[in-house]
Amino acid sequence: MTRTTTRAGRSVAGRPRGGSAASTALGIIAEILITMAAVLALYIVWQLWWTGAEAEAAQTDQRNATSWVDPAKNGNGYRIAPKQTSAPPVQPQSAQTGELIAQLYVPRFGQTWHRNVVEGIDAYQLSRHGLGHYPQSQMPGQLGNVAIAGHRSGYGEPLAHVDTLQAGDKIIIRTKDYWYVYSYTDYTIVTPDHTEVVAAVPNEPGATPTERYVTLTTCEPRYTTATHRWISYGKFDYWAKVSDGIPSELATTGASGSVQFTQNADASLESRIAASLVNIIVALAIAYVVVYCSALLAWRYPALRAIRLGHRRPSGSLYGWMYRLQPGPAAIRWALMLIVAVTIVGCLFEWAFPWAASNIPYLKVTSNFVSVE
Repeated sequence: MTRTTTRAGRSVAGRPRGGSAASTALGIIAEILITMAAVLALYIVWQLWWTGAEAEAAQTDQRNATSWVDPAKNGNGYRIAPKQTSAPPVQPQSAQTGELIAQLYVPRFGQTWHRNVVEGIDAYQLSRHGLGHYPQSQMPGQLGNVAIAGHRSGYGEPLAHVDTLQAGDKIIIRTKDYWYVYSYTDYTIVTPDHTEVVAAVPNEPGATPTERYVTLTTCEPRYTTATHRWISYGKFDYWAKVSDGIPSELATTGASGSVQFTQNADASLESRIAASLVNIIVALAIAYVVVYCSALLAWRYPALRAIRLGHRRPSGSLYGWMYRLQPGPAAIRWALMLIVAVTIVGCLFEWAFPWAASNIPYLKVTSNFVSVE
């Protein structure tokens, strides 16, 4: 029997006429390109935002694992620690790579801004633990230069805003028992081979130090290949005991008039999610299996049934094919597709993107997955 079609392209039996092979192929290629663009966009989101959530989660875990105590309180508020003018104690005396040695506070960067400082400046320490202490530089309290490195973009961008520092701004280091307060002086921009910036006397290699300094090093420019380093300098002002309270530079006044320490803010929501992302991925996978099996028992595959009965003829589409393979009514199928999409994004963030950033040469450079040296 000869099948005739209407001008709208539908058969007399009601089956839509399929598109040409060329149009189907072009549609699939377009879907692939759109998917690749979405993955690249997600990589940028991972690099500039999610790595910060992961770094915050890692730093929170590391702080919680220490036996450091909170500064002394006075009722509902904190005490202001008196300034000590004697020679400061040195703490710690030594440290192993990855060990938490201090926390850095810079009020200019925000009331709640603080980052961990660990021993070492290799890629892992800087990308996961906030800031790294140059092993060849001096420890807090020691005569000489406490040199600290950190990323300027991604991984929590701890030193993103060094260009906003102004003369006199405080740079405060807290160790287990002591506060060390420095005043920002100036900055310079150098190429990576200028290692004299982290010498015991900055820019005077071999000189014997008679004062105490702090030096912060980070990438320059911020968002492109780091051809230079932005170096920020500070000089020691005073030290204080944690058991006496907090430095006045970190204190704010609460509504009741009590002294508040705003840097003790709770971890952000995204960092809490990052800390349990693997568990979330597993939960989503289980949810998909449960909903899929339930819908399969109740409704089977209505989209495939409609095709088999001749009610519709789908055009070639990767996403359409995935959608048709989901059981149940439209609402259930869209829910299953959403679970799949979120699970895939979680896997990209947890495993695929970190692997790409550490193994693909171009991404390894542009992702700042290298140490600041």
